[in-house]
Formats: sequence, C-alpha cells, structure tokens
Amino acid sequence: MADQVLAEQFHIVTDPVADSVALSAIFAVLSLLTLFLLLGVFRVRAWLAGVISLLVALIVAITVYSMPLGQALLSASEGAAFGFFPILWIVINAIWVYNLTVVSGHFDVLRRSMERVSPDMRVQAIIVAFCFGALLEALAGFGTPVAVTVVMLMALGFPPVRAASVALIANTAPVAFGALATPITTLGTVTAGAASDPRLNTDTLGAMVGRQTPILAVVVPLVLVAVVDGRRGVKQTWPAAVVAGFVFGVAQFLASNYISVPLTDIIASLAAAAAVVLLLRVWQPALDHALTPVTGGGGGDSEAEVHRDSPAEVARAYAPYLIIIVIFAIANLGPIKDALAHEPWTVVFKWPGLDVLGGNGKPLSSTNFTFGWLPAAGTLMVIAGVLTAIVLRIRPGAALRAYGRTYVELRQPIVTVMAVLALAYVLNQSGQTNTLGAFLATAGSVFVFLSSILGWIGVAVTGSDTSANALFGALQVQTAAKAGLDPVLLAAANSSGGVLGKMISPQNLAIAAGAVGMAGREGDIFRKVVLWSVVLLLFMCVLVTLQGTPVLDWMVPTQP
Repeated sequence: MADQVLAEQFHIVTDPVADSVALSAIFAVLSLLTLFLLLGVFRVRAWLAGVISLLVALIVAITVYSMPLGQALLSASEGAAFGFFPILWIVINAIWVYNLTVVSGHFDVLRRSMERVSPDMRVQAIIVAFCFGALLEALAGFGTPVAVTVVMLMALGFPPVRAASVALIANTAPVAFGALATPITTLGTVTAGAASDPRLNTDTLGAMVGRQTPILAVVVPLVLVAVVDGRRGVKQTWPAAVVAGFVFGVAQFLASNYISVPLTDIIASLAAAAAVVLLLRVWQPALDHALTPVTGGGGGDSEAEVHRDSPAEVARAYAPYLIIIVIFAIANLGPIKDALAHEPWTVVFKWPGLDVLGGNGKPLSSTNFTFGWLPAAGTLMVIAGVLTAIVLRIRPGAALRAYGRTYVELRQPIVTVMAVLALAYVLNQSGQTNTLGAFLATAGSVFVFLSSILGWIGVAVTGSDTSANALFGALQVQTAAKAGLDPVLLAAANSSGGVLGKMISPQNLAIAAGAVGMAGREGDIFRKVVLWSVVLLLFMCVLVTLQGTPVLDWMVPTQP
C-alpha cells in the first residue's frame, strides 16, 4: 500500500482553483508569505520559520494542487538532500578551512598583515571590510564576513555604528559568489528544472552575474570611504577606492566568465588587496590624525606594529587560499573537468519514487539528482583542508575537533538551508511556482525592472542569497518565459539584486549589532545603511533593465 502511494504519478496544473491563475496564486504565495512574516515580523528563528513554511507548502500542494502525499514528501526529501549536498557540503567544509586558520593562529597573522598596509582608517575600511571581507565571503559566507570584519574594524579604532555600517555595506558585491558560489550553484539547479533553456546552468548563470555585480563593485569602495569620512574621504582617498573596486570588478568578471565560478571571489579579493597595497607604495592619502586609529586604550601602537610576524608566518597565513586556488584550477582543467563529470566520479539518478510531469507532459528534469561526490566544491575543500592542516602544522586530532565544532556551530543553519531547499522543491514540483510565474507575467516587460527587487526582498527577509535563489530562481525563469524575457538575465538579476538586501536583513543586522555590543539597537544600524541599500538596488534595476534592451543586451550570454 505504501509503495502505491509513493509511486502515484503527478501532473502539474497551473490553475487548480476555479481554472483561475489569479485565484490559484493566492494559495501559491501562502508559504512564502508565512516565511516572510515569521522572519520579518514575528522574528521567529530562521530554522523554525523554514520548517513551518515547508509544512504550509506541503499542505497547499496536497489540498489545493492535488499532489499525492507520497510525491509531496518525496519532493521535499529531494530538496532537503540537495540542501545538504552539494550546498551545505560546500559551506561546512569552507568554514572548516577558515576555522583551521583560527586554530593555528594564522587568521590573526593575516589580519595583522592587512592592518600594516595603511594607518588611514578610510584605506583600512577598503582593505579590511571590502577586500578581506570578500575573501571571507568567498570561503564561508552566511554572516561570517560581517561578524569577523566588524570585530577587526572595532579593534582598529572604528566607532561601533560606523564599524557595523562599513562591514554591512561592504558585504554586497561578493555575496553572489560567496561560499564558493553556493548561491549560483543553487540558482543553476532550481532554474534548470524549471525551463529547458540549456544556458540555465551554474557556469552560464555565474557568467551573467559576473556581468552585473562587477559594475556594483566599482561603486562600493567609494561608498565605504564616504561612510567613514564623507565627501572629504571620497576626495582624498578616491584613488584607493577606485583601484580596489575596478580591480575587484575586472577580476570578478574574468574569473566568473573564463576561469572558475567557485573561485571568483577568492581571485577578485586577493587581486584587489594586492592592487591597493601596490598603489600605496607610490601614493598615500592626505593623513588626518583624527582618522588614524588608536587602539589599546590610552594610545600607542596598534597590535600589527607591536607584533611583527615573520615573512614565513605571513606566507603560511596566505597559503590556504593559494592551495584552494590551485586545487580548483586543476579540477577545472578541460580534460579533468570532463572526466570528473562522468561515472564513477559523478552519478546521476532519478530520485526514487518521485514521478512528476510538467505542464507539457514531460518528466521534470529536477527529479534527477546529480551526486558528484569527487568534483563537488565541498569535496575539493576537504582536500584543501587536509593540505592546509599540513601546511599550518595542525595535528590531526585538532583538525578533526575543528571539523566537529564546525558542524555544531552550523547546526541551525543546516536545518534552515535544508528546510528552505525542501520548500523550494515542493513549490517548483507541485506547480505553485508555475502559478506565481504565470501571474507575474501579466506585468509584461516591466518585470525585467522588478526582477532585481524580488531578489532583494528575498535576501532582506531570509538573510541569504542562496535561500532567495532557491525560493525565486524558478519563478524568475518561468515568468521570463511567459513574458517573453530572457530567463538567464532574470535569474541572474535575482541573485545580483539580492546581494543588496543583505545589509538590511534582520540576521545580518543582529550579527553586526551583537559584534559591536549594540544588541537590541539594530534599528540604529538599519537607519545608517538602508538608504545605501535602496540607492544601489535602483542602480542594479536600471542596469538589468538596460541589459534587457538593445542598449546592453550584448552583455547577456547567448551560448551555454
């Protein structure tokens, strides 16, 4: 009997309520509204909000869309499994590598090496918040860059609110490629199952995002120095800000389009930091002693000046990132990448018992699960972690304990991500996303302007570009198909617009406020950053709209 329930086939219908898309959309949006209200209004913990919203989506799928119970549960199980592998598999192992540098003390070595670059707080905002924050985003993401860089800026003498504001605003341009491009990987998977366009894959979507966020990256460092020192800061330190933003943007474009999507932020952040360091060898901003940080209470030298690390220790501090770049570069070489994409290294199988047909009567491609156990970014990070432990001289026992602690630290995010991906799969495979897409398509060509705003709302509420892509990626693609717009452009806009919602998300605000000792005063920080969030969002909306017209449509990839 149980086997019969699980084996029952399901055919997606877009208008299950009185043959009306509009009426059906009221029910289709319930789980998303539940998630947003629980997170944004009632401040429920993210993991619990995800689980409750998943239950709402299941109820709607079964009672309104007539999806068999077994198929609905199987759909949720596939989404949860995808949430763990490859998504969390990347995050967990990337954060483990970061934790290894903390255990060995080389994170502090790396921090001190950046502190020595310049005594000017405006330049330090660029180096620490923008460049080093992007490096942390590349490896860990999920709030880690804000938590770490806020503490570093405070240690350098930044006032609490300013430190929090700078860290939050800096954590924008790198976000789409954070945690080794986890948001892009998620976007590629959920959109590939929603449309037949061969360009809807991680590489092409990463390339498209890499033609949007680099333009944003040029602006962000200028915003940072404006936050630190107003117009005078921009006037006196614009060379450093422009160099950092320009080099980061160019490197982000080149890496995402021609090298490796997962490595994009690592390459861009290191290139930008190196460019600023080289610039400062031939140029220095006019120094205002009011903008020279004084740490240690009654004045005196900073920790970086008191504690001089040997060149060998500094080299070891940077070694983990070099190791990661080399491993990923090797894994992305044409012949090796092609070999790893096939059995036994990568296994593709139909999710057991899941039988869902799309509106065209054909099986959904999303019911096939790809288990690339060796070429997965998370597995490559395990290899990098082992080599990092050797280079940093960490004993095996200490490395294993750090790995265990990483799981403990991430126990709630693990549940959250698995619940949100399960929710996304149920929405997509039950037809609820199709309904919302058909309803939004009535906006026509205007939707190209709104697509970035949808991603911005998703990240502002969930605090995660990965979650926003999981929730709205398929919706963007299906709306594009019905409105005659480019699905790659709109899918990428969801992620690129989403990065600008991160600075105002309750989760990130709470992280920043807690780090500067202002817990409960998140509103003060919110008021400092919300205007920048909206202004930069409008900038992205205009860019995406132009990319949807003959003016800039040459920027959209035409080949997978």
